[in-house]
Amino acid sequence: MESNEFIDNLISKMTVEQKAAQMLQVPVSVVGMEEARKWARLGAGSFLNVLGSDMEELSRISCEESDLKIPVIFGIDAVHGHCLNPDATIFPSQLAMACSWNRKLLEKVAQVTAAEVATEGIQWTFSPILCLARDSRWGRTDETFGEDKYLAGELGAAMVKGYQGDDLSGDCSIASCAKHYIGYGESSGARDSYDTEITMRKIREQFLPPFRKATEAGCATVMISYGSIDGTPMTINKTALKDVLRDELKFDGFTVTDWDTVNYLITRQMVCRDHSDASRLAALAGNDMIMSSLEFYEAVIGEVREGRLDESVLDEAVRHILTVKYRLGLWDSPLKKGIPGSIGCSAHHEAALEAARQSVVLLKNDGFLPINLKRKIRKIAVIGPNADDIRAQYGDWTYFTHPVPGIEKEPRRPYVTLLEGVRDRLEGTGIEVTYSYGCSVNRRYYYKGNYPGIPEFMAMCYADNDHDAETYKELPFINEAVSAARGADLIILALGDNYDQTGEYNDRADLNLSGMQEALVRMLGTLHIPMITVLIASKPLTIPKVVQKSDAVICAFNGGMFSGQAIAEVIFGDINPSGRLPISFPVMTGQNPVYYDQLPGWHDGRYVDCPKNPLFAFGEGLSYTWYDYSDLKFDVKTKTLSVNVTNKGGMSGVETVQVYVHDEVSSVIKPVKTLCGFTRVELDAGQSRTVSVKLDDEAFETVLPDGTRVIEPGMFEIMAGHSSKDEDLIKVTVEL
Repeated sequence: MESNEFIDNLISKMTVEQKAAQMLQVPVSVVGMEEARKWARLGAGSFLNVLGSDMEELSRISCEESDLKIPVIFGIDAVHGHCLNPDATIFPSQLAMACSWNRKLLEKVAQVTAAEVATEGIQWTFSPILCLARDSRWGRTDETFGEDKYLAGELGAAMVKGYQGDDLSGDCSIASCAKHYIGYGESSGARDSYDTEITMRKIREQFLPPFRKATEAGCATVMISYGSIDGTPMTINKTALKDVLRDELKFDGFTVTDWDTVNYLITRQMVCRDHSDASRLAALAGNDMIMSSLEFYEAVIGEVREGRLDESVLDEAVRHILTVKYRLGLWDSPLKKGIPGSIGCSAHHEAALEAARQSVVLLKNDGFLPINLKRKIRKIAVIGPNADDIRAQYGDWTYFTHPVPGIEKEPRRPYVTLLEGVRDRLEGTGIEVTYSYGCSVNRRYYYKGNYPGIPEFMAMCYADNDHDAETYKELPFINEAVSAARGADLIILALGDNYDQTGEYNDRADLNLSGMQEALVRMLGTLHIPMITVLIASKPLTIPKVVQKSDAVICAFNGGMFSGQAIAEVIFGDINPSGRLPISFPVMTGQNPVYYDQLPGWHDGRYVDCPKNPLFAFGEGLSYTWYDYSDLKFDVKTKTLSVNVTNKGGMSGVETVQVYVHDEVSSVIKPVKTLCGFTRVELDAGQSRTVSVKLDDEAFETVLPDGTRVIEPGMFEIMAGHSSKDEDLIKVTVEL
């Protein structure tokens, strides 16, 4: 029997109550197992974040004790690995992995994650995240692929393919979920789940392309965001959910709301009076599955019974849900089989290490790196709050931050922190490695002036909560760090943030290093010892003074379980760093937004009290060699660019060739440049290669005020090079 016939026949047998239940996703961590069993018997469509025997029991009840015996789909936030399971492989965050600019790597990461999730029996992950982080104050910056629509779309589509494979019914294939639809990260003031003051034209131009690529890749589900567009909550935005997502993008899977957003229409956004109004409007707008807002069940049944909502609305939603379940093969195998023994296996750990290696970005190098151990080095001091903190290294969305009931939050091996990576690398060399914590990243302190030493500094410090004892407690940590570093030949300093400063509810107004980290940098600087600073953080932070005082700067973001090993390999030259930034670094917080594809027209293009350019630009990243670009050509007929790239240094490496386009004259204001292609090329020392990149029509399209997309005739500037910075690009002008 074909799926349409099978599903139509099933829907024809369903009561209104069964349809409403099928539209629910029940959070087991909130309701508990006793109530979850009741929902399973009623025919709930999905359960959220439940593992092990509890999941198996709910699956059995749904398949054996509910009236229609429709299999349930289990969803989980496996966003950089199956991270809610402490035994699973934990990859770098999306932001960190985006530094690889490597489609194949992201597809492999998704394949590994899918295998581990499927081995648990689960069939659905809430990933990839396709929001754009164009203001790094936003708490969820770490979950994104950075600031650019093209990069996010390419890497997101790769993950969709990795999760779902060639056949959703496969033992190791799971449904992906493109989220958060749409414009979620563009909220005013970078305030999470807040209103977004943009037009539908802007959405089509800037934020829709990644979702288009995800749907073209066959993404099975889409999650609707918390936020609103120009005052209309996405949960009831019929234009976005039906006209654009369904009709324009031809999405044929099912949608799911974010956590409790139907209730938020009443309690937070205050656009609905009661559950009846909220549930009716949410269903009419095109939400298929309702996450966590269990009041929807009774309310939507009442709306149908009272004649305010046509039952066909529920039929459409249920059809979408059942279609995905059918594609997943749940009637043949209600739980995924995966590969027994694959969770946290050695092959998957190797994939996590490779992802960490490609995620490391070298941002500054005054010729100090890589460290040559043949030089006379007797002592290395590893300093800083994030040098030996696996929770900070993992970042958000792991068993530390979002634990499943019954799973402890204690660190589970294997993992390698930066301190451990350095010690392991230097084992047997006779080089002494000292370590000091340095200071906390969480407490806030204020201080004035430049202090020559700890006593003078202590005399001028005070804490924001008036507990001077706590301030003085931190200061001995700094004193201890200075003592540990004194006499060292090299300082490796690990700074950043931790998981208390990122994620939902954790937007930041100040992107400076928190706690006394800048004081720590200042005091270590008085020792005049070469210093390598490593940023282990969830986002770009404002670190111009740190960069100035450091001989080298490495960005690792949240690099996953083997990030410490990967960073150490870069420091000591075992690997040549190839990471490139997917997001720009502001010089100061008020410079935001500093994304590279700005619109022209700003008088002088800068603030009077801040440099014009970002501290580090999109696409930027150093290597232990350097590359030369020449002979740029563009074939207008095939829309194919070719450029010669030469490795001019003495070490083999990987260069990411980046291609940008600028429309010289257009009917609406367009960005000064837009990324429209990239490819990674491996080059031996001295080797040259001609690289070709084919551009799609979207590279040249203009989105008109009415939402249509056209290629307007005229002159286009085609650019290729090492980063988004003008000085890193060579250019050719063509007419289309």
